Parts: sequence; structure tokens; C-alpha cells
Amino acid sequence: MEDTVTGVRVDVATTVGVRRERLWELITDVSRTGEWSPECTGAAWLDGDAAAGSGAQARVGARFEGRNRYPDGFVSRVVCVVTEAERPSAFAWVVLDDSGDPERPASIWRYELLPAAEPRQTLVRHSFEHGPGNSGARVADRHDPGSMAGRLEQLRGNMAATLAAMVASEQDRCGPAD
Repeated sequence: MEDTVTGVRVDVATTVGVRRERLWELITDVSRTGEWSPECTGAAWLDGDAAAGSGAQARVGARFEGRNRYPDGFVSRVVCVVTEAERPSAFAWVVLDDSGDPERPASIWRYELLPAAEPRQTLVRHSFEHGPGNSGARVADRHDPGSMAGRLEQLRGNMAATLAAMVASEQDRCGPAD
């Protein structure tokens, strides 16, 4: 049977009025993700990887647990491993499946932060790619091969909403492009 799930991806790109360094701090403080995401209800660093804000804990190999709630009411907990942490340019992690093998992740997530055309702005590229590992999306696709398109649209909307809420919270805190 052909694998139609591995490699499916969603990309969101937008320019925001937050400086790269500050955006890096927000993105890498995974404990705040639940404040902004429509799906992720929270996250916490594991194994002594906790540190107070500012992205200090965002290093390759650091692990965190994410908690998600889906529209159908299903709740999940996943373990994630940071695979890229290049301040203030890139932050990526894999979501482990039940095997716990980072070489066979359920998914790969990445933020890329680039200077924008205007000073004090950042071009954000946020991506999701389904890996070869097991996931709820893979199980759903086996039962309903048409379900993946809907899930990808849901992810696209959630990714855009998370970025918008993150930027709004920062602008509420200190004003536009600060």
C-alpha cells in the first residue's frame, strides 16, 4: 500500500511587526504556546530542560511535552525533540511517535525568521511536514483517505492563528514593532 501521508506539508509565511530577536524568544518559549494556539493547550520542557523564558532552553536535543486538544474533543500528549536552534533565525523540532525514534518522527515543525523589507519587521516561515512515524492523522487517513486535505487546511488555519495571536500579544505588551 502506497504511503500518501509521509511528506505532506503545510507552509505559512507572513511578515510581522515584531523584531526577529523578540520573535525568537516568543517562539522558543514553548511554555507559552498554549496562550496562542487554537490546538496546542500547553507545553513544558522535560528532563531539566526548563529555563526561565528568553529561549535559553531552545537547544538541539532538548525535549518538551506538548498537549493538544482537537475539535472532536480528543486530547493528546506528545514528546518533541529540538532539531534546530539557530538564534534568531530558525527553530525546529520533531514530534516523536510511539516508537520514540527521532529518525522516524510523526511530524517535523519549523520556524524560519528572516529580516523583512521594513526595519523592525520579520518575515516568518512556519512549516509542518508529516514524517514517516505514526500519528492520529495517519490513522484517520487509513480509515478515510480524503481526511488529510481537511486536516492540512485545519493546520494551516491554526498555524496562521497562532502567529497572529503571538504577534498581537506582543504588540499589546509593548506596542507595534517594538
